[in-house]
Amino acid sequence: MRFARIAAFCAASVFAGTLAAPAFAQSPYDGNWQVTIVTKSGTCEPSASSMLTVADGKITAPGANVSGTIGSGGLVKVSINGAYANGQLNGNAGSGKWNGASAGIPCSGRWEASRQ
Repeated sequence: MRFARIAAFCAASVFAGTLAAPAFAQSPYDGNWQVTIVTKSGTCEPSASSMLTVADGKITAPGANVSGTIGSGGLVKVSINGAYANGQLNGNAGSGKWNGASAGIPCSGRWEASRQ
């Protein structure tokens, strides 16, 4: 189910496994982030949680096709297998919106993240 992949992105294990970056290249949001997503519309799973990693402002998740960044001001932009999320991090927490599809039926909702 595509939502499981979204969970892998936003919550799949939006931050597991820390990638060390040179001190000069680190962003203020680098580290591991626990992300919980909640579906507000559509037939995707009602909620999911996962760990994602941010290194040099880039978002990754082991075993997931994640592409995303976090700007120096905390602006989050991420995609995973056709699903998209955006939002804002501030200090050790953040939130935003996501949208995607499950079996071709659109889904959307909110996500929340906290630095671990």
